[in-house]
Amino acid sequence: MRPVRELLRELGLHTVCQSAHCPNACECFARGTATFLILGSVCSRSCAFCAVTRGLPAPPDPDEPRRVAEAAARLGLSHVVVTSVTRDDLPDGGSGHFAATIAAIRAACTAAVEVLTPDFQGSEPCIRRVLEARPDVFNHNVETVPRLYPRVRPQAAYERSIEVLRLAAEAGEGAATKSGLMVGLGESHDEVLAVMRDLRDAGCQALTVGQYLRPSPEHLPVERFVPPEEFDTYQHEAEALGFAAVAAGPFVRSSYHADALAAGLCLAERS
Repeated sequence: MRPVRELLRELGLHTVCQSAHCPNACECFARGTATFLILGSVCSRSCAFCAVTRGLPAPPDPDEPRRVAEAAARLGLSHVVVTSVTRDDLPDGGSGHFAATIAAIRAACTAAVEVLTPDFQGSEPCIRRVLEARPDVFNHNVETVPRLYPRVRPQAAYERSIEVLRLAAEAGEGAATKSGLMVGLGESHDEVLAVMRDLRDAGCQALTVGQYLRPSPEHLPVERFVPPEEFDTYQHEAEALGFAAVAAGPFVRSSYHADALAAGLCLAERS
C-alpha cells in the first residue's frame, strides 16, 4: 500500500480512492492499483452522495497525462482506470484531457485503458473525442434511479446519462460500455430493474451495483443497508437481461476489480 501512496505523492497525482473516501482504497493500494482522478481534485458539481471537494477548479495541468502514464508504467498495471471530476467550466468538459491521457498511457505501456467519464453535458463531440482515443472500456455511471436524481444528482439528468451510454455504444470505436448504480438511497427493487432495462436498451454491456455508504454527516444518509442476498438477486437479474459482465455486492464500486470485469467482457465476446 505504501509504495502506491508514495508514487502518487511523488508524481503529484490524485485518485478517486482517496478523494471519494472509497472503502476499498486500502485493498486496492495493497494490490498495487488505483483509479486515477484527472483534471484536478475539485469538482464543478455538488452531488449529494460524493465526498470529492466542490468549488471552482484550477485550469487543467497539461503535464498530468504524462504523469498518469508514468505511474501506470511504474506500477506495472495491466488495466488502468482513469476518471475525473466534472468540469462544466471547460469548453470541452475535459474531454481533450481524457484523450491526451489515453494516448499517453498507450505510449508508455501495454495496459488496457478504462475511462469513467462525466456526462460532458451531453455533448456528442466531447463524447466522440474520448472514444476516438480508443479506450478499451467507456464507463459512465447513472448512479441512481431517475426519481432520486433531484436529491442525489441535482445538476445531472438521468436521460442525458442514458444518452451518453447510447452514443458510446453506437459510436463504433470498439470500446465496451459500462455503468454503475448505488443502492440504499431509497430506491425500490422495481426501479432498479427499470434502470437495468434502460441501460441494456442503450447498449450497455457491463454493470456494477454497490451499497451507498455515507462519506460524512454532511452527505445523504443511508436509507437502507441492502442484504447480500438481494445483491445476488440483482446479479442474476442483470445477467438475465443480457449484461455480459456484472458485479453486485455491498462493497462493489464502479472501478473495484475493474480488470476482472473487463476480462469477463472479453470472455463473453469470444463465446
